[in-house]
Amino acid sequence: MMNTTLSNSKLSAVINPLGAELISLRSLAKNKEYIWEGNPTFWGKHSPVLFPIVGTLKNNSFHYNDKDYELLRHGLARSLNFHLITKSETQCVFSLEASEETNKAFPFAFELQISYTLVNTTLTIGYKVINKDNVAIPFSIGAHPAFALPNAFENYSLQFSQQETLECFTLENDLIGNNTYNIELDNQKLPLTYSTFENDALIFKTLQSKEITILEKNEPLLKVAFPDFNNLGLWTKVNAPFICIEPWLGYSDTINTSGNLFEKEGIQVVAMNESFECEFSIEVF
Repeated sequence: MMNTTLSNSKLSAVINPLGAELISLRSLAKNKEYIWEGNPTFWGKHSPVLFPIVGTLKNNSFHYNDKDYELLRHGLARSLNFHLITKSETQCVFSLEASEETNKAFPFAFELQISYTLVNTTLTIGYKVINKDNVAIPFSIGAHPAFALPNAFENYSLQFSQQETLECFTLENDLIGNNTYNIELDNQKLPLTYSTFENDALIFKTLQSKEITILEKNEPLLKVAFPDFNNLGLWTKVNAPFICIEPWLGYSDTINTSGNLFEKEGIQVVAMNESFECEFSIEVF
């Protein structure tokens, strides 16, 4: 299947049908690429979609109707081919529908639509979860875009839209632990240093800010706006030239999880014959 390219007078975006993954967002005027190249030496992804879970389940499994299902980290959507259902110069919509394959890991009849829309210097990414089952469907959904930082990592910082104290939850064997630590923003800014990520991602269950701007030497590079999302992750790998800003609805299991998705902390539920929609945007400067 071929990649899909969108463009206007300002930007171009390229989406791979495998996972409906954004693999390029480029300023045409500056000839500048904003999405991480996916070098597998560090991390071979660009911007995977996390569905129907975000993060890791305890024992990589959950219980439903007296049966155990294996569902691996970040779910199944990122490794499946989506179908392109609409396309114009500046917008496209991809669809993934439940199948025999998905039912083995997630026994619900669903459709996941992912839309990409270019307007001026902004790309908006929309998610629509459609319940085609005769029961309610529990799910989480999240974004995992990695933004290229081609210069020295310490040249960059993250500017939050609010001055706040960040409460970070620690991971224990990839699960959310009970311990937290705080990071105080300096004039709404979090300087980027690799030492900040020595213990893996920064995970926030709650956040006042709904916009984060990447600054390069205090000049804005791009802004991620996520008004529909309650949770957030920030992640990189030590010495890797990228930063992930990840709007989430949901996160890894807690260490005290019951294994029932409907009881999972942060879970969303879409009722029979209903649908759920959310979106976030990336604006480049």
